[in-house]
Amino acid sequence: MKHSCDHESRDKIRLREEILDDLDEEIELELDDARLGSGKNCDPLDFRQVYFRELLRLQGELVKLQDWVKETGHRLVVICEGRDAAGKGGVIKRITQRLNPRICRVAALPAPNDRERTQWYFQRYVSHLPAAGEIVLFDRSWYNRAGVERVMNFCTDAEYEEFFRSVPEFERMLVRSGIQIVKYWFSISDDEQELRFRARMEDPLKQWKLSPMDLESRRRWEAYTLAKEIMLERSNIADAPWWIVPADNKKKARLNCISHLLSQVPYQDVEKPEVTLPERVFGPDYIRQPVPDDMVVPDLY
Repeated sequence: MKHSCDHESRDKIRLREEILDDLDEEIELELDDARLGSGKNCDPLDFRQVYFRELLRLQGELVKLQDWVKETGHRLVVICEGRDAAGKGGVIKRITQRLNPRICRVAALPAPNDRERTQWYFQRYVSHLPAAGEIVLFDRSWYNRAGVERVMNFCTDAEYEEFFRSVPEFERMLVRSGIQIVKYWFSISDDEQELRFRARMEDPLKQWKLSPMDLESRRRWEAYTLAKEIMLERSNIADAPWWIVPADNKKKARLNCISHLLSQVPYQDVEKPEVTLPERVFGPDYIRQPVPDDMVVPDLY
């Protein structure tokens, strides 16, 4: 009897350790956010507690949404746009962190190659659209043409105007085909963007995030502002409206965006069959072979 109790106690401890290890992933991301911070937007301890509690609750709801999407064959596209360093990637990380990558995936397309530049503009995005039971988050999307391509003169005036003629019909066509589109613009202030850029310049783990295009965007702040305003005005349609996420405070932006996304999808709890762990089968002839020492990763920690 005592042996059985000891075994049960050990199992509970291991389960608790497994759960804590899972939570540590978010803590690691949180510590990464805090490194080299200026203190300007440091959150008080009580809000950090609210943040972690709410984030885990919302991620639990995202798992329910994922199960509903898979069960019903729903197709969901989430577009994340915004200025450089606006926090799009951080929100996307928190949305996908607990989800199945076979159901929920991120599309972050590089600059088009020579062949893609000769295609219909939307063509290279179409292949990344979701099939039944899938969620796709676009970390930047076809709206590149309305933003960076316009400001940096990577497209002609004719291509720019054609984009705005086409994009409402393109999105309406997707919606008519059964794809739900949710579009977010992450909005940050001039001062906050500068702060985040300077943090990246000083942080060797984040310098890869700072591209020449990012640096140029600082000089062209006003041009990007005008391009954003035109984009929101000309592509805000009833079938796929824009939603603005104030993002100077990263934690609040993450919670607000995830909460809003959940409110946009009519998901429900999906009944699942009870899972029973089968007993381990022990074969009488099974012998586990020893692993050669030179194949084992050194145990440094």
